Amino acid sequence: MSFMFHPHPYDEPTAINRPALSERTKKALIKGGVNIANAIADKANEKSLIVLDGYASAEFSQVVNLLGGILEFRKIKYEVINVSCCYKTPQELDELFADNLKVDLEKDPVSLFGKRLEDGYNAIFDADKVADLQEKLATRENVVILYGYGSMYHSFVRNAADITVYLDVAPKNVVLRAKNGKMTNIGDVVAKPFKAMMRRAYYVDFEAALLLRRELIGADLIDFYVDSTDLSCYKMVDREAFAEITGALSVMPIRNKPVYLEGVWGGQYVKSVRNVPDCMKNIAWVFDFIPMEVSVVTEVGEDLFEMPFYTLLQKRETELMGQACVDKFGGYFPIRFNYDDTFHSSGNMSIQVHSGSDYNKENYNEFGRQDESYYIVNAGHGARTYLGFANDQDPKEFIELAKKSEKDHSVIDYQKYIHAVESKPGVQVMIPAGTIHASGRNQLILEIGSLTVGSYTYKMYDYLRPDIDGKPRPIHTYHGENVLRTERNADWIHENVVQQPRTVRKGEGYEETILGEHDLLYFSLRHLCFEKEVEDDTNGKFHVLSLVDGEHVRIESAENPDIFFEQHFLDVVLVPASMGKYRIVNLGNHPITIHKTCLKEGFEQDEL
Repeated sequence: MSFMFHPHPYDEPTAINRPALSERTKKALIKGGVNIANAIADKANEKSLIVLDGYASAEFSQVVNLLGGILEFRKIKYEVINVSCCYKTPQELDELFADNLKVDLEKDPVSLFGKRLEDGYNAIFDADKVADLQEKLATRENVVILYGYGSMYHSFVRNAADITVYLDVAPKNVVLRAKNGKMTNIGDVVAKPFKAMMRRAYYVDFEAALLLRRELIGADLIDFYVDSTDLSCYKMVDREAFAEITGALSVMPIRNKPVYLEGVWGGQYVKSVRNVPDCMKNIAWVFDFIPMEVSVVTEVGEDLFEMPFYTLLQKRETELMGQACVDKFGGYFPIRFNYDDTFHSSGNMSIQVHSGSDYNKENYNEFGRQDESYYIVNAGHGARTYLGFANDQDPKEFIELAKKSEKDHSVIDYQKYIHAVESKPGVQVMIPAGTIHASGRNQLILEIGSLTVGSYTYKMYDYLRPDIDGKPRPIHTYHGENVLRTERNADWIHENVVQQPRTVRKGEGYEETILGEHDLLYFSLRHLCFEKEVEDDTNGKFHVLSLVDGEHVRIESAENPDIFFEQHFLDVVLVPASMGKYRIVNLGNHPITIHKTCLKEGFEQDEL
């Protein structure tokens, strides 16, 4: 799994959720900048404080300019203030975040990793400038439009605000705007180079925005919520409609809009199955449910309304995850799901390793360990999954060769040192942090991993190939050597993380089996296999269902079958904790296999 630096602009047309909504909510959706500005102006009086905040890359000028024009037409005096006037200078901010974004090319050759910001917007504002703003707002004699990132951070703004508006953006579109020169980091006047901008965004800007948005949503401080993902057509709902939309989504099975990314080892399987346009060379990753990177598209009347999945989560965390999960993971969704496609590709994924809890917390200010697992959905001839060290080889010898190759680009006979498991559909392997691994060519895997905000993949060897942009792919032997568990050889692998399925329950025409559980992972990996239908119960903990064999099913509430989602092959669907009892009905002719992921029993005691 990697950061979403290079998403393809293609929008998956089938990922649409259709909850039952009232006519009031359907009619409450307002489209277009002019209509939105009029609706905001209608709520204003002659001394209103109108505050517009938003997520990274939100473009405020359309609404601010139209709103100003409407107020002027109505002969209402107004003043516009960009909250950036209260930021520290770009130079001060660069110095402030230097520790979060250290540059050490020996340890991190392309400056990819960083340390999460904890302070949020607090660190970004200059105290004296904020005091001036506070006085100005307290003595205002006309309408003031205050806008910009962090406008609603300070309590004195919230207390004085008459109208609050939040402009949200789907994560994929944030990155596309950055690539197209339509974004700068908070406080910058001139944009940094793209990769430096995105590194700063992931570890600083996004974290600040996430913290504030969660606070605003949790305290119900947003009067108008704007879907500003499509710059050509903003869409807005009021507080009541936003609450109904998120409430309806939180009690039904939902599918997020996936993000597709090309890669040097990318394959052709998903591209064929999902009819992705030929303009994509290949598909390396499908972020079907990387919680911080995907969005939820909802049908509201005749329109589609999009919000980041994390916005929905921040509004409905208990309904979606369950209270025990919220308590354990602090409001962050604890598992991520993506497909890695090397089917008919040019090669393997890199030989790599991920870091554990102590290392991540100390170096990156992270929540915990980065564990992964691979489920083989499909495989071609000769497909293999690399996992652990060979029994008869010295891992230290491989590490020395990897360090040498990083410097002089010498070839390594990696198959001599790295153990391989034959890849067949239905095989599940678990990859606790510290385990060396790679997905081999010619297979499609469902990758399921633990909670980290960042991505800590240390490539030990990458076959000396250039990346998709023609530049050498970075190798990270410094970090890799620090975290590798060299005792995890072939014997350990087969005794611990490649397990034989064991039946949990069985009935007429169905069976549920555990494919993998381990003390080092807090989630359980399972199969639901059935002919016609199967029933299940969330018991207060979310389930994530991936249709890995079969054509078409309906996931529906057992108590109210009108609450449902129709799932197709490869769709990844979240069943919220609040659903309780539900059933999955086969709508096709082929027997069904669902990959089910849920939190383990006793996950509350597991180490992060």
